[in-house]
Amino acid sequence: MRDWGTDRVARAAGARTIAPALGPGGPSRVVIDSREVRSGDLFVGLAGSSFDGGRFTTNALEAGAWGVLVRPDFAQGAKGGAVLVAADPLVALQSLAKIWRRELGARVVGITGSAGKTSTKDILAALLSRELATVASPGNLNTEVGAPLAILGAPAGTRALVLELAMRGAGQIAELAAICEPDVGIIVNIGPAHLEQLGSLEAIAAAKSEMLAAMAAGGTAVIPSDEPLLDPHLPERLRVITFGPGGDVSVVRADSGGVQIDALGEVVSLEPGFRSAHLLQDLCAAVAAARALDVAVSGEYDVPFSGLRGERVELAGGVTIVNDCYNANPMSMRAALEDLASFTPAVRRVAVLGDMLELGGEHEADYHRALGDQATDARVLLLVTVGPLAALAGETFIGGEHIHAENASQAAHLLEPRLQRGDVVLVKGSRGVGLEDVALEIAAGRMGA
Repeated sequence: MRDWGTDRVARAAGARTIAPALGPGGPSRVVIDSREVRSGDLFVGLAGSSFDGGRFTTNALEAGAWGVLVRPDFAQGAKGGAVLVAADPLVALQSLAKIWRRELGARVVGITGSAGKTSTKDILAALLSRELATVASPGNLNTEVGAPLAILGAPAGTRALVLELAMRGAGQIAELAAICEPDVGIIVNIGPAHLEQLGSLEAIAAAKSEMLAAMAAGGTAVIPSDEPLLDPHLPERLRVITFGPGGDVSVVRADSGGVQIDALGEVVSLEPGFRSAHLLQDLCAAVAAARALDVAVSGEYDVPFSGLRGERVELAGGVTIVNDCYNANPMSMRAALEDLASFTPAVRRVAVLGDMLELGGEHEADYHRALGDQATDARVLLLVTVGPLAALAGETFIGGEHIHAENASQAAHLLEPRLQRGDVVLVKGSRGVGLEDVALEIAAGRMGA
């Protein structure tokens, strides 16, 4: 938006101009944290649970902001840059993002699902970036606030936008899809995440499918080949590409020599740097989306995965940590334990598993007990559970040592004397459990060296 003047920014946001910018042109960046303001930024003051960001209007302008977008009551006396006002700055932010998305003219891929959204986003961005100037949602910018910021962070000249769309309840995916207007919509899977809010897998499928309902005729839906819950939600106006076993895009072979994928009848050879079964499924979804955008894929790809999502770190003392503690649900837990099982039998497998939050319902305990069976199948020799729900995994775990911790700090203390050279340690749980503290302590060399 560097070429936009004050009035154009205001019109795009549905805001009113109180004062123009000090010079020609528009903002270089949009931020919502006044502490991050740099010269040329547009600061948007959003209401939080305990305070309104508009309180920092003066701070933002004094820090050199191009301007501010705040509620009218925070604009009184503001000076030093553009001052735009809107009754609801969040709605204004979302409107600004939608208009910028259209101005870019980029092809947009929206990605949602119960597990694997971020890894699919990371893989697809790597596939597209060879042919197209590609921007993907950074970090966890996938909410009603984050998605607009991700769009607004794309510079002029962007040809492909890969956006992750998160959901906590019904109607939220529809809201995000209305902002980003995807040309291709990927639903990675349907699983028992957010059961506490939605109540059933059928309701989860309906909520994820809100993205497809929002897409225009001629768009492409990329969906799993084995998910009948999506069948009632596939609009006839969309092209449908299925991925996974028996689908339009599926793995033909995966070994040390590389990965071969049947992509709509054409076999392509890839070297993605990973072989985990769940990541290969995500790769198929990404290949399907790339083909929908007429982007050819082949050869070697370096996929920089987002933080706290399956990161493998080799530490001094011969310990490998698999840091996957960004979040957890039954699907992602199973996938992570299957990945742990793929390590050579020569290593000792250790799993630190925390509560899976937001499941709720009558099956919550069963999902956690099942973790013990899955850890047994993965040949885990030391299982550390963290939290009251994860403790239930100990009831079904056999073949190794089980210890329980009430919190992450206690888990780190209990794990330290038990680590051995050659251990592979999976750390995974819902973010609210805070297992990143365990991973950080191991990585800092305070254990196992």
